[in-house]
Amino acid sequence: MNESVEIVVAEWPFTVRRTARWVDCDPAGVVYAGRYPDYLLGAMSHFLRALRGAPVAVAPEVDLPCKHLALTFHASLYPDDVVDIRLSVGAIREHSFDLLARATLADGRLAFEGVFVPICVATGQLREKAAIPQALREALQAHCLQTEDTS
Repeated sequence: MNESVEIVVAEWPFTVRRTARWVDCDPAGVVYAGRYPDYLLGAMSHFLRALRGAPVAVAPEVDLPCKHLALTFHASLYPDDVVDIRLSVGAIREHSFDLLARATLADGRLAFEGVFVPICVATGQLREKAAIPQALREALQAHCLQTEDTS
């Protein structure tokens, strides 16, 4: 029996380990495609909670609803399969930013990739976009994808 379905296993790169359950599967024992967004959103929630709960609450003045979500499937998942979902930050714009996910199985095979794009909206407002607060921008920049030095 699994102790936890989802757990943060590394802060850098930020990684969430997810175990597929029978309840996630169709009668043939294959994880429903519709469960993958839950896996992605669960990992993103852990990441954002970790960022916002850092020594001082980062950006309590904004909420981060989803503007865009995309997934690419590479391998089927079955009950008790474990995937490590590694997260990083891609583009950071004025009001939104890209959170990138890469999920791999224990044997190293790519299970799925995804992108989650939250948009900053002023807390308590009727979904009015807001600029990314500086503290949040700095926290995100610490997790940006690093490009290889080719020099």
